[in-house]
Amino acid sequence: MAHAGSLTDRRPTRQIHVGDVAVGGGAQVSVQSMTTTKTADVEGTLAQIYALAAAGADIVRCTCNEAAAAEGLARIIPRSPVPIVADIHFHHEMALAALEAGVQGLRLNPGNLRKADEIKQVAAEAKDRGVPIRIGVNAGSLHPDLYARYGGATPEALVESARMELAYFAEVDFDDVKISVKASSVPLMIDAYRLASETFDYPLHLGVTEAGPPPAGLLKGTAGIATLLAEGIGDTIRYSLTADPVEEARAGRQLLEALGLRERKGLDLIACPSCGRAEIDVIAVAKAAQEALEHRNLPIQVAVMGCVVNGPGEAREADLGIAAGRKRGHLFIKGKIVRVVPEDQMVEALVAEAERLVEEGVEARLAAADDQAEAEAAADRADLLDAKGSDVNASEVAVELIRKRLDDAGA
Repeated sequence: MAHAGSLTDRRPTRQIHVGDVAVGGGAQVSVQSMTTTKTADVEGTLAQIYALAAAGADIVRCTCNEAAAAEGLARIIPRSPVPIVADIHFHHEMALAALEAGVQGLRLNPGNLRKADEIKQVAAEAKDRGVPIRIGVNAGSLHPDLYARYGGATPEALVESARMELAYFAEVDFDDVKISVKASSVPLMIDAYRLASETFDYPLHLGVTEAGPPPAGLLKGTAGIATLLAEGIGDTIRYSLTADPVEEARAGRQLLEALGLRERKGLDLIACPSCGRAEIDVIAVAKAAQEALEHRNLPIQVAVMGCVVNGPGEAREADLGIAAGRKRGHLFIKGKIVRVVPEDQMVEALVAEAERLVEEGVEARLAAADDQAEAEAAADRADLLDAKGSDVNASEVAVELIRKRLDDAGA
């Protein structure tokens, strides 16, 4: 229901295509993840690829570390719903085999594949087939010479590794490239990408490598990726989590939606943090609503608010919401009360209205509002105002009353 907007001006880059997915050059930021299955297990890998695509992945990477994996790719690619990138580690033969299998992209780590003639052979073959290559620099596997020259895995060392790889590619006139300069240290990763964005005009693939399990891994990945995206840096992203890769794809998609860089595809549930004015257990209701709505993949923002006094107003930008008061739930669309339901039916009513809202649209659902809803809601708000005060900002009035009462009591 909501539309994406520009967080900031995007850094201009060249554009490449990974299959039918445009990367860089003004294209929307794409989400990537990587399978954890054995690539030789065709059915298992395809099942995971489909799950990743359903969770928001635009591109999926599969390892190609042996002949059986390359053969698996040949069988996977024709049936995949998204473009497939082959991850190449130490053997250039695997890159050539992956190209033969029909992959739409390659990822080469300059720290692992080091022989110039092999690198150029792969680039020449990729050029002939129109397949882009990601230069995947990693602070944990940097070439030893660069470690020595720069005194460690510094931003300058990571960017120099990418520059050296580009020089090999230039010898065979290949420039269908995107670049990553990943590190497990968030500050190092941010600084490396900032330098890369100043040095190259190729699209950048963002990620904090080896971020670990959630929630810490999600926090590290978000800290690095979101910081750069907010600066206009980055054209495609991947969370690297020690978890089901579906979590990576989902997190990537949700981050881009939260930043306004992708149109909302799934549910965005917001809720107040609860306070003494809450008429319900906000945490429990929000959790129940999340569980009931999430699997329906409704592209709307839903609010769960604990108090009818300020709730509909505070969440007026939400597509749909519900606020509690006087044992009842006030259902609202874009801040307008459309229905009042019993408290024990709040989640059920919210789900039903969400489905109708997506199917019929905002105007139709506002037109179908209960004529008595606003009056009933106003009465509930008035009762609560009498009982609890109209606004937390009236605290100074309360302080004066407390002082007067204590003075009168001689305290």
